[in-house]
Amino acid sequence: MQESLPGARVVIVHGARKCDVDGEADGFWVVFDGDRITATGDGTGWAAYAGRGADVVDAAGAVLTPGFIDLHAHGGGGFSFDDAASGDGSADAIWRALAAHRAHGTTRSVLSLVANPVAALERSLAAIADLAERDPLVLGSHLEGPFLAPGRRGAHNPDFLISPSPSVTGRLAAAARGTLRQVTIAPELPGALDATAALAEAGVVVAVGHTEADEELAQAAFDRGARLLTHAFNAMPGIGHRNPGPVVAAIRDERVTAELILDAVHVHPDVARLLIDAAAGRVALITDAMAAAGSADGSYRLGSLDVAVVDGVARLAGPDGATGAIAGSTLTQDQALRVATSRCGMSLRAAVTALTWVPARVLGIDHWLGRLAPGYAADAVLLNGACEVRAAWGAGQRLA
Repeated sequence: MQESLPGARVVIVHGARKCDVDGEADGFWVVFDGDRITATGDGTGWAAYAGRGADVVDAAGAVLTPGFIDLHAHGGGGFSFDDAASGDGSADAIWRALAAHRAHGTTRSVLSLVANPVAALERSLAAIADLAERDPLVLGSHLEGPFLAPGRRGAHNPDFLISPSPSVTGRLAAAARGTLRQVTIAPELPGALDATAALAEAGVVVAVGHTEADEELAQAAFDRGARLLTHAFNAMPGIGHRNPGPVVAAIRDERVTAELILDAVHVHPDVARLLIDAAAGRVALITDAMAAAGSADGSYRLGSLDVAVVDGVARLAGPDGATGAIAGSTLTQDQALRVATSRCGMSLRAAVTALTWVPARVLGIDHWLGRLAPGYAADAVLLNGACEVRAAWGAGQRLA
C-alpha cells in the first residue's frame, strides 16, 4: 500500500470492500477533499480525481469502514482523560491517550470523566472544551460521575457522589461551553428525573447507569428524555425472571441505545449476544477504556483511585494489594469488532454499524458521521482480513 503523503489535501482510496450501515460493496472508492468525503463510487471512476496531486491508496480488496466512534472512554496509552486539567503537560498526555485509540481506528471520541469534586469537574470540562476547539476529532465530554448510586458506584470514589441539583448541573454545563455530550444519571437519586428532562431539553444525551433502578424507574427516565444505557449489564441490576431491570427497559424502548463493553470480560459474549439480537441496531460498542488501553499491565490511577491491571483486566487496587471491582477496560475498538464477529455472531456490517452509525445517531450527528458517503466526514478505517487496522483517517488526515 502506498503511504500517505504528509499534508496531502486530497486522498483517494480505491479497490476496497466498503462496509457501513448501508451495506457492503466490492471495488469501492472514496475521495477525501479536506475534512469531507466529496465523491464515492466503484470501478475506475476514481482516476478522474487523481490529477490534483492526490494521495492515492490502493486498498487491494481490504475492508474500508467509516471511522469508529467511542462514546465512552477514560484514557489510553498510559494516560487518563481525567488529567485534562491537572496542569503542566496535561494536554500532551491527553493527545497521547487519544493517539493510542486512533491507532486502533477510533477517529472520534467522547472523553469520559469519573466522579470528582464539582470544581475539579468544572476544570476538566473546560479543558476538554479547549481540546475540542483545537481538535475536531474530540466530540466533547461525558460525565459518568458524580450522579451515581453509591451501591453501584463501580470504580468511582464514593466521597464525590452527589444528587443532580439544578445549580450543579448548570455549573457543569456552563464549564463545558456547549461540549457536554453525555451525562450518566442514576434515576433513583433525588431530583434525577427532573435533571434528566432539563439536560435532554438542553441537547445533552442522558444515560441511565450506575443505578439500582428497576424496569419501571428506568422506563420513567426514558420517558423523561434519557436515550442511552451506560455499559449495559454493568453497575446495574441484571435481568431477573420476575424483576426485568433496566436492560429490559432499554431493549423494549426503541428510542434507547445501549452501550456495550465487548471485551469478553465485562459481559460474557453469550449474554452480549442476547442484547445484540434483542435490540438490533440499537447497541453502541464502547471501550470504557482506562489508561492501560494500548499499554502494559501494571499500576494506574482512575480519577482518585488506584487500579491494578493484570492480564489486561483492570480492577480497583486495595491497600493490601488485593483487587476488587472492575475499573474500566483495556479495550480498543478494533478488538471489540473482532469479539463481535468471532464470539457474538454479529455480521461484519452489524458490528461496524455498532461502532459507527449507532453512536453517531444517539449523539444526533448521524447526518455527517457514520457513513462512507458524499458530504460525510472524511473518517475511515482500512482493515485487513483479520479485522486489524492497516490505516485510518480522521477529518481527512492520516492517523494510522
